Amino acid sequence: MLDIRKLRMLTELDRLGTLSAVAAALHLSAPGVSMQIAALERETGLPLTERQGRNVVLTPAGKLLADHGRDILDQLAVAGMEAEALKQGSSGVYRLAAFASAARTVVARAYARILGSTEAYPTLRLVELEPQDALPALAAGEVDAAITHAYSNTIPALPAGVFTVLLGTEPVLLAARADHPAPPAGAGPVDLGLLARSDWIIPNRQWACYDMVERACSLAGYVPRPVAEATDFATQLALVSAGVGVALVPALAVASLPSNVLLRPLAQPVRRSLYLARRTSARADAGSARLAELLADAAQEAISAAVNAVAPQP
Repeated sequence: MLDIRKLRMLTELDRLGTLSAVAAALHLSAPGVSMQIAALERETGLPLTERQGRNVVLTPAGKLLADHGRDILDQLAVAGMEAEALKQGSSGVYRLAAFASAARTVVARAYARILGSTEAYPTLRLVELEPQDALPALAAGEVDAAITHAYSNTIPALPAGVFTVLLGTEPVLLAARADHPAPPAGAGPVDLGLLARSDWIIPNRQWACYDMVERACSLAGYVPRPVAEATDFATQLALVSAGVGVALVPALAVASLPSNVLLRPLAQPVRRSLYLARRTSARADAGSARLAELLADAAQEAISAAVNAVAPQP
């Protein structure tokens, strides 16, 4: 393998024209430069320089090797700059998985911050995945980070080699038509026990959101009576608006609230916490840490905006 230091001397000789100029540029002696280039000739088995009067010039082989050396040195300089950027957390590409309502709110805000900033940020690549799919993808190395969630009345499990940081917490609210007979009038918290005879719109049974609804009703003393199953919260709200039943909806999931639907806090509160999950190997990754800070800020802003938007109505 060629010695990059000797190759640099050959490249500098091609650029500067004399051994003394090369020695001055590299803070070496002219005889020392001459000896190193002679050693490079022995290593390659090629004549790289020749005398031309009092000067030393490159042979065609020396010119070709100097051209390659220039390209290699340029690439090394770029690699050095990129390595420094990675150390500062301003470079790299990170694949992020996020469930729908987090992608629409938190990740969209993070993208806006990145694209609107004069600072350099790592590149973000989003793939929409629910937590039960995102965590295995993270553990398998298919994504670099995942925004997941856990409800206060459920117990989540993490794959080995994965850690989480809390991004923020939002309330889960009861969605019911304004003319629904069960919840009492007013804006105060609702006792779910009053909805034991109501029809329910629930998420798919394989999702954590289903467990959340079932346990919330169980603590109120009954098993919910499902009449419709819809995973998308916008669909649930549309069904509530149509009079199909009631539903439990996290604040961030409310993209648009039908005019005849009211959102009410729960007497026995249920909250959904958002987490950023990463592999333990990412703990020392500056770019990953920088994105975590960005997503935490975006989550706080998104949750605050969502809570204000769905504040209980009198």
